Amino acid sequence: MTGNRYGNDLGRLKEAIESADAIVVGAGAGLSTAAGFTYAGERFERLFGDFAAKYGIRDMYSGGFFPFAAPEERWAWWSRHIWCNRYEPAPKDTYGKLLELLDGRDFFVLTTNVDHQFQQAGFPRERLFYTQGDYGLWQCSEPCHDITYDNYAAVKRMVEEQRDMRVPSELVPTCPRCGKPMTMNLRADGTFVEDAGWRAAAARYRAFLEAHETGRVLYLELGVGMNTPIIIKYPFYRRVYENPEAIYACVNYGEAYTAVEIRDRSIVLDADIDAVLGELL
Repeated sequence: MTGNRYGNDLGRLKEAIESADAIVVGAGAGLSTAAGFTYAGERFERLFGDFAAKYGIRDMYSGGFFPFAAPEERWAWWSRHIWCNRYEPAPKDTYGKLLELLDGRDFFVLTTNVDHQFQQAGFPRERLFYTQGDYGLWQCSEPCHDITYDNYAAVKRMVEEQRDMRVPSELVPTCPRCGKPMTMNLRADGTFVEDAGWRAAAARYRAFLEAHETGRVLYLELGVGMNTPIIIKYPFYRRVYENPEAIYACVNYGEAYTAVEIRDRSIVLDADIDAVLGELL
């Protein structure tokens, strides 16, 4: 992107934010990557070098699917993964910049991210919908009931007490009702638990969309790729297409584009999200 075009699009985005009646933020993995939560490279080697050496795992994402032979080893992996991506602070204040940018505006956030960074940055939970789950929650693997469980204390012990890529057997979590293994509350298949908090957030998001079907609505997409486009990207396209006053904005380094049908009401920035937010402020 040339300097002139970038500056022009940045100015258009700033104007769209300031003039919007409402802002719907759609956030994907690229936003957390911009905040420093990289899943490969130096950060992965530093945190998971032992797993990489033993099993040839090359990044955190693929490691989550590795068929560990023992639950003690599986939870050694997952406790580290949860701790560094959910409970430790983000390397950059990217989410804080976004909150500052949205301060005083009518907004709602839909995200496929499961790292809880919006709430860590101070976003009000009543304006958030984590549709794909939360690293900080466990559920029954069966599942025998639709309740999720906070895992902070258990994960902290696992991280502190694991040795040689294994947690003590007594720390392996089991369902308090049926005794089956616990698992992550992440949407991977039909066993994902949509608990009371999830359903309430979904209802609030639907209500926000219904209240802003018309008017100057900005659909601000940050770091959303094509992994699950039916959750954020395609619905944003459709809502902008159906509302002639709406604007679609996409900020995503290396993967920024729009639909041809709404090109005249789109702002596309192929740039680092953290840098863009800083310049907008």
